Amino acid sequence: MTDVPLLSALDMARFTARGFLRFDAVVPDEINAQFLAEAGQAKPPEPGRKMLGTYMELLANSGVPEVPPGVPLSSAYPQGSALQRLLDLPLVKGAIQSLVGADPVFDHHFLHVTFPPAYYEAGGGEHVSQHTHQDSTVDPQAGFDLQIMYYPHKVTREMGGTRFVPGTHLRKVSEVALGRYQNIAGQQHMVCEAGTLLFLHNGLWHGGGVNHSDRTRTMFKIRMSPTQPQVRRFDLSTLPAEPAERPIFFVKRFLPESVEAILMTPEPWFEQDTGRLEYVNRIKLWRHLTGDPAYDTDYWLTRLENPARAHA
Repeated sequence: MTDVPLLSALDMARFTARGFLRFDAVVPDEINAQFLAEAGQAKPPEPGRKMLGTYMELLANSGVPEVPPGVPLSSAYPQGSALQRLLDLPLVKGAIQSLVGADPVFDHHFLHVTFPPAYYEAGGGEHVSQHTHQDSTVDPQAGFDLQIMYYPHKVTREMGGTRFVPGTHLRKVSEVALGRYQNIAGQQHMVCEAGTLLFLHNGLWHGGGVNHSDRTRTMFKIRMSPTQPQVRRFDLSTLPAEPAERPIFFVKRFLPESVEAILMTPEPWFEQDTGRLEYVNRIKLWRHLTGDPAYDTDYWLTRLENPARAHA
């Protein structure tokens, strides 16, 4: 167990409810510059050169190593490399340990680059956004993989930063059907300073935007899997001994922030009725993360698990 700043119970509740945690400008400029140098740059657009060829050439010449799945994350990158230095940052180590444990294994990584209009004008092809999708839709387990999205340079709105829909990570859908969904209420777009990180549940709906700027946009993704149960890995000193008891529906006063308040905060896309399924899913995930099979808030699972109802 390393001495790193673990996530608090409120941070874990936010991840449970929304499927992500965002940390703005936390990677030092020195590491950002080193990463961009190691990742490499695409050649300028040339008439007739197709986008796929440009992208594949960039990947082939990149200093980012090829890494097979299943190796320890701690040995995935050379010591002194920008990516290893990023993973060694205390905030990053603490978040990883809190969400997937101290010794996760590497699943995959990818250098995501979106190109400006000039490349498409030179080589042809559609200049469109990536479809909205959910990674590992077919995975039904309570546990999850963690994905880190790293933004090594400033991303403006014009550059079409990653879009994602908070709170969608626990809803299993067909990715083909999901790709038809557009402009979902509450979706966010990454507009950020250099060195910003997103920690994502692998089920969060997301996609890359269209780059309308005059330079390439770079994002690097690392996915990792736990090697130990994702139970009570965060800062347990911040976990209340008992859930906050709250009235529901008929409420006369503002209630302070708590795990329960976070878990029961709806997203803009929630429907009045089926949105309640997300509350149930959140409580189930919180039970898993805290190792408390009896946990409940606002009586949702207690109501469903009432044995008298089963024999009515």
